[in-house]
Amino acid sequence: VAALQDEKNSLMSENEIMNDRLEQLDDSLDDPNTMVAKKYFHAQLQLEQLQEENFRLEAAKDDYRVHCEDLEKQLIELQHRNNELTSLAEESR
Repeated sequence: VAALQDEKNSLMSENEIMNDRLEQLDDSLDDPNTMVAKKYFHAQLQLEQLQEENFRLEAAKDDYRVHCEDLEKQLIELQHRNNELTSLAEESR
């Protein structure tokens, strides 16, 4: 029991230390002049830019997919038409 109480006390003190460090980090993010805050805001800006770029690329991909499907339909129609014309040419010979 004593060993468990010692371990509990040790973990509680470690938890307090970690909470203090977390509060310090939160405070440093609130101050825009700190290096951590600058890096955080820069990373956040990059993330937003990459998300916008990803959205733009996804939209372009969808447009190309639709265009490709249209071209495939045209190809099939032209192949059928070519086959018809080929058979008509053979008949006329």
